[in-house]
Parts: sequence; C-alpha cells; structure tokens
Amino acid sequence: MGGIISTFFSVDTIRPILFYVGGQAKYIWGLKGNLDDLQTEMENLIAKKLDLLNKVRLAEQTQPRGQRTSTVKLWFERVDRSVTLVEGLQEERDQEIDRLCLGGFCSKDLISSYDFGKKVEKLKEEVIKLREKGEAMKEVYEGVPEGAAVAIAVDRTIVGQESILDQVWRCITDQKKNNGIIGLYGMGGIGKTTLLKQVNNKFCSEEHDFDVVIWSVVSREPNLKQIQEDIGKRIGFSTDSWQRKSFEERASDITNTLKHKKFVLLLDDIWESEIDLTKLGVPLQTLDSGSRIVFTTRFEGTCGKMGAHKNRYKVFCLGDDDARKLFEGVVGRYVLNKHPDIPKLAEDVARQCHGLPLALKTVGNAMASKVYPEEWKEAIEILSASASKFEDMEKKVLSSLKFSYDSFPKDELRSCLLYCCLFPEDSEILKTELMEYWKSEGFVDSSSGWGVLGALVRACLLEEAGDRVKMHDMIRDMALWIANEVEEEEENFLVRAGVGLTDAPKIEEWEGVKRISLMQNKIQSLPQIPSCPRLQTLLLASNRIKEITESFFQSLPSLRVLSLRRNRSLTELPVGISSLVSLHHLDMSSTKVRGLPQELKALVNLRYLNLEYTRGMSRIPQQLISSFSKLQVLRMLRCGRRYQPIVEEGNVLSADAESLMKEIHCLEQLNLISLSLHGSRGVENFLKFPKLQNITQALSIEDCNSLPLNLLHLANMEHLEELYIEDSNLEDWNVDCAGEVQKMRKLHSVLIRNCSNVKDLTWLVFVPNLKWLRIVGCDDMEEIISVENFEKLSEVSEMMGELNLFSELELLVIRNASNLERIYRDPLPFPQLNRISILKCPKLKKLPLNSSSAKGRKIALAGQKEWWEELQWEDQATQNALSPCFRPIEE
Repeated sequence: MGGIISTFFSVDTIRPILFYVGGQAKYIWGLKGNLDDLQTEMENLIAKKLDLLNKVRLAEQTQPRGQRTSTVKLWFERVDRSVTLVEGLQEERDQEIDRLCLGGFCSKDLISSYDFGKKVEKLKEEVIKLREKGEAMKEVYEGVPEGAAVAIAVDRTIVGQESILDQVWRCITDQKKNNGIIGLYGMGGIGKTTLLKQVNNKFCSEEHDFDVVIWSVVSREPNLKQIQEDIGKRIGFSTDSWQRKSFEERASDITNTLKHKKFVLLLDDIWESEIDLTKLGVPLQTLDSGSRIVFTTRFEGTCGKMGAHKNRYKVFCLGDDDARKLFEGVVGRYVLNKHPDIPKLAEDVARQCHGLPLALKTVGNAMASKVYPEEWKEAIEILSASASKFEDMEKKVLSSLKFSYDSFPKDELRSCLLYCCLFPEDSEILKTELMEYWKSEGFVDSSSGWGVLGALVRACLLEEAGDRVKMHDMIRDMALWIANEVEEEEENFLVRAGVGLTDAPKIEEWEGVKRISLMQNKIQSLPQIPSCPRLQTLLLASNRIKEITESFFQSLPSLRVLSLRRNRSLTELPVGISSLVSLHHLDMSSTKVRGLPQELKALVNLRYLNLEYTRGMSRIPQQLISSFSKLQVLRMLRCGRRYQPIVEEGNVLSADAESLMKEIHCLEQLNLISLSLHGSRGVENFLKFPKLQNITQALSIEDCNSLPLNLLHLANMEHLEELYIEDSNLEDWNVDCAGEVQKMRKLHSVLIRNCSNVKDLTWLVFVPNLKWLRIVGCDDMEEIISVENFEKLSEVSEMMGELNLFSELELLVIRNASNLERIYRDPLPFPQLNRISILKCPKLKKLPLNSSSAKGRKIALAGQKEWWEELQWEDQATQNALSPCFRPIEE
C-alpha cells in the first residue's frame, strides 16, 4: 500500500502540484481569459503598427531622400514576430481548452496546460510592452547623408562613345595631373548631355574620393541665380531663408563651403558666353587640390573661354556600325523581326541620319511601330528628299540644331553658313574657294573671311579637313530647311547639287529663287530663258554643258556669282553674258572656252575672274582685262597654255605676255593673281613688274631655255603658294643669292617636270611648309637634297640654322628620274607624310626612312615590285615596319 502511494506521489507529480498550490494555478484556471486578452492586445498592437506604418509611408512620399529609423524598423520586425507567435498559440486554443476540467480549475494534463498558460501570459505582457513602446515612439523617419552624386535618369546606355566617356573619367579621377577644367564640345544633338549624365552616374557606381558632385543646366540664356541654387541645394543650402539672401551673400556661403570640399561641378550646355564661376561663388583655387569642373558646349571657342585649354574633347558623330546599333536599339527587335526585309531597310534608314544620335533616336522612335517594308521604303524616300518632311524631324532635330544658327551675333555668320548647303552632300570645300564666294556675295571682306570660317568651325557647324571644310549632312539639311521653309528668312534656295540631273529644273522652279546650285550633275544644255530678278547666285559647275542660249542671261539683273567651272564641253560664252551688270564673280576654269567676247567689258562690277586651266584659250581682246577696274582676284594659271605668236591684232595672249602684264598692272584693286609664263622673255617681262610678284599666289613657268629667275625672286613673292616649272633648262638656276633669301613660308606645292640640267633641289630647304613635291621626267637629277650644296648654303645663309627638312611634307612623287640616287643622305622623321610614289627610278636604292619615320602614322608606299625588292634598308626594323605599307604599281 505504501508502495502504491509512493509511486503516485513521485517527484515529477509532486513538482507541478506544488507549483499549482503555490499560486501558479492562474496559468490554468485563467487560461481562457488570458487567450482572449492576448487577442485583444494583439489587435491593439496591429492597429498601432498600421498607424506608424502610414506615418512612415507619408514621410517616404514627401521626403524621398530619407529612411525609416532603426528603432521603428526593429519595432516592426518584433511586431511581425509577435503576430506569428500569437497566431500559433491561438491555433492551439481549442485543444488546450478541452484539457481543462473541474470547471476550468484543473487540467487533465497539468504540465502541458501549465506550460501553455505560461506562454500565453508571457506573450500577452510582451505584446502590451510593444504597444506601449509604439505609442511612445515619436521619430519614425530620418534624413540620410546623401552620396557624392545623385543619379540622373538616362534613356539609354551610350553607343559608340564609350571611349570618350572613359577618357573623360580618367581625366577627372587622375589626381596626378592638373586637370581642373574639362570641356566636351560638338554639334547639337550629338550626345554631349548624355555623356555628361553618364559621367555623373559613374560617381554613383565607381569608387572615387570626391565629396560632392553638382549638376546644373546652363542653356542658351544662362540663369545665374538658378545655377547658384543648384549648387547651394547640393551642399545643404535649401532653406527659404537662404533663398532670400542676396546673390553675393549666397556666393559667399558657397565659397566658404566648397573650399573645404573636393567637388565636381558638371555644367551642361554652356553657349558662347562664358560663365563667371567665381561670381557664382565657386572657389577656383580648389582645382589645384583635385576639384573638377566639367562642361558641355556646342562651341569649341567656349572651351578656351572657360579655361579648358588642354582638356577638351570633341564628340563626333557615330560610325555606321554604332549608328545602326543605336537605331536598332530604339526601334526594337519586335519590329525588326516582323519581316525579313526590314533589317536591311533599317540600315538604310539609319544611314540617312548620318550618325547623329538625336536624329537616330527621333527617326527610330517614329519607326518603332512600322511593321511593313513599304513604310520603311517610304521613310527612306522622304529622308533622302528632305529630312524636314519626316515625322518629328523639324520639331525635335532641325529646330535643336537651329539654336546654334540663331545664336550667331551677326547676320554674316548665318549667311555664310547657309551658303555651304549649296554644295553637294559630303563635299569637301576648299577654304580659299569658299571665302572667295563669300567675298563676292558681300558677306565678308578680305580681312574678315578667316574669322567667319573659324567661328563656324568652332561652333561645330563646319568640320575641318586640312585645307578644306565639310558640312555634316544633317547640318546641311538644317540649312536647306532654314533657307526654304523658315518664314522669317528671305533666302529661298533651289539646290539640286550632285543628284544626277540630265536636264535643268523647269524654269517655273527658278521663279522667286535667290540662290541656285545645280553643280555636279550631267546637264548638257540650258535651252530655256529664266526670268529671275532676285537671283544672286547660279552655280553650274561640273556639268556637261556644251552651249548656253544667247539670251539666257538677259533677265538676271541681280546675279552676283556665276560658276561654269569644269564644264569641259563648253567652248564659248554667249555675247548676252554682258547683261550681267551686277556680276562680281565669274568662274569658267577648266572649260574649253576658246576666247572671251569683247562684250564682257560691260561687267564693270567684276571682282573675281577665274580662267585657270582653260588650255584652249587663244584670244583675250586687248583692253578687256584692264577694263575690270574693280577686279581683285585674277586667276590665269594654265590659261592658253600653248600660246602662239600674235597672229591677229588686239590679242593680249602671246609668248612674251608683255601686253597682258601691262594690263594686269593697271588694275589698282588687284590683290591676288595666278599666272603661267612661257619662255625666257615671258619670265623677264613678269619680273619687270614687282607689284605683280608681290600678289602672285600660283606661278607656272614653261618652255624656258634659260630661267632668268633666282631664289631671291621667289622669296620676294611673299604670297606664293604653288610653283610649277616644266619643260625648262635649269642649268642657269641661280642660287648664289642664298645669303639674302628669307624662308618661303607660304609655298606648299612644287612641281618640277621634264626639266634638264638640274642636279638637285637643295633650295627646297628654304621651303619649311612644303606639303606636295612632285618630280617627273628629270633624268639629270642625282639627288633631291645635296649634302654638299646644303653645306654651301649653310655657309652663306643664317636661315639654315633651323633645319626641319620636309617636316610638313604629305606627298612625295618621283617618276622617270633615271639618274636619281638618293633623296637625302640621312633618315628623316616625316611627321606628316601620307604617301610616297616612286616609278622608273632604277638608281634609287634607299629611302630616307627608318623605323621612327612617320611615327604613329601609316605611309602609303607605291612603286614597281622589282624596285621595291632591291631596296636597301636602314635596318631590319625599318623593313618590317614599312613592308605592309607597300602597294605595287604598273609602269
């Protein structure tokens, strides 16, 4: 019996009873009420959480650059955990209630009920405490320190301009160099702003040690107050009280803050007027400590004004492949895959945008819904005919480009730019030729032309190409749109240049037009008679015109410029050309015109006359040239090349050129000539007129048995740029006056053809800017630069001290020089050399080249294969470097 009692009251049984008896009974008899209270407290806690969550969300909407406090984030986490625990206990509620007995005062499983009841009580207390803590919580949201930069949305990643982005980034972050001010320049719509945004965003993703990056848009009419506010906002000055401060007070605050920081200031779209950063409060002295200023502009000149003297980067249009990638990215694969013909058509459409990102995006967006090939073909036709007619091109692209045009302070700049669209697409326009047109039109004078050209290049509206300029096709489209469709302009151009016309446009199209360009077509005749009282410019160059109707010019009273050049079938001018009494500029070069009519005397306003390469010219009436009293430019190089003795009275063309020289000498306003001289007497007569020597730009000498010209004569021709000596005996070529010779700095082109008794051309050491040297048919020549003669020249000339021989040479052609043994004794650097062509020079066994010649450039080498294989090399490295450049040519 005692054993039974002992077993019943074991230790495990006694412990809960003792606890129960000791006051813990509440966990069992109060279980139901505690579960109800827990549910109520949990509902109160959830309600409090919702209150605080709404408060946080409101703060997040109104203060995006902030975050939830750590306290509230932890509180939310604890509430969520409590909810989970309560839900778990409530799921066991029914099971635990069923275990109770004796009216809820006892349990069928005391231990289990006790543990469960204790969990309920403890969790209820935690829920109450959480709610109380939530009720006491005042701060739920706080501002956060901003990163160095604020990311800016960019519609797409850059394509084809990754290299320039990397260059600019390295320039900004290279602390070893003083790269304080950095400029990005290029034409409108080329992607400068996108690049600058990418630079800004790299500060959000790349490692750097800058304290703050500031972005501000300047635009055409800069708002200095707004720029100042953009700077102030990024460095903590955004209160109303700061906004109410004066401009100078805010500048002082900015200075005092930024001078203690390492900052980057990004300024987008600065125009020609530079921004006075010091006035804004930007402490420029901090640039020496690593701070940076980066800006974009359409004008290269602004880079200099802003101080980006070394670190300026031109943003170029995209190449074909990159343009296609960008365009296809905008259009999307869905459309491109809709029809097998569309991808190829898309390439053609992209090509019509000429690599301009803004145009590619605009046209791409317009084509992003076009799923039929016919729609793409129509787009190509519209873009080819007139870009302004394409959807959104006028509003989004041409208008954007026009901002640069509108920014010019003078009408002459606008007129000169529009004039360039008269030339065909992709034309490279000779700078001097373009300025002659501008002068003849009255846009510029002799002193202002280069300044205008420079301004257009610096504005990125013209592109430099050596001695020529080129107009980007999209800029040309803009110019044509302005000339023909912008209401406030009074231009009206008819331009059909380089489009393959066989007939001139119908005469009705000429009416009311101010400028017409039909150059580079296949037009053979001008049968109709136009009536164009406003027409000032008529460009008919490079056609196949054979004849011009006698009365063609009778109703063109305002015509100033007439170009007939390179109409190689044109043999005579109609007498009716005398009606052009307003004509300033007449160009008939490279035609077959045989004579000038006496009626040309009526052209009393003529300023420019070009007769170059009219080799068939046999008659120019006496007193005709001298009647052009306002003539400023006369070009007669290779005019009437085969002069005959005077066979009829009244012709100024003769072998001795004496009467021609006298007439030219009478022209008081003449400031530039090009001439061909024949025979010794012709040269002698030319030398009688020092005034003519002073204004000679190009000179050709032919058929001289004894050349009465020496180096001193050449050096005195300070404007001489081109010299051609042909079929002459140079035995008496006088170099004895070398001690008095000044360098011929403008001379850049020399041709020596079929000349006898010339052993060398050592005198070329006096031509420091020589670009093109051609030597043909000089069998007596042994070397180009003789070391022996060079040393003699050095003894008598102080000018020989600085020898940079052939430092500007771009082209060297030597042909049929059977005794030529060398060009120069030692290798030369040739920093500008592009091409060497050698033919039939069997004794020339070595070129003055080594592995360092033309370093960084590739020289095109041409010659006979047998000659090339026998060449001797400075060393193996030279042969290895130049062998890939060789191309064989046939005899």
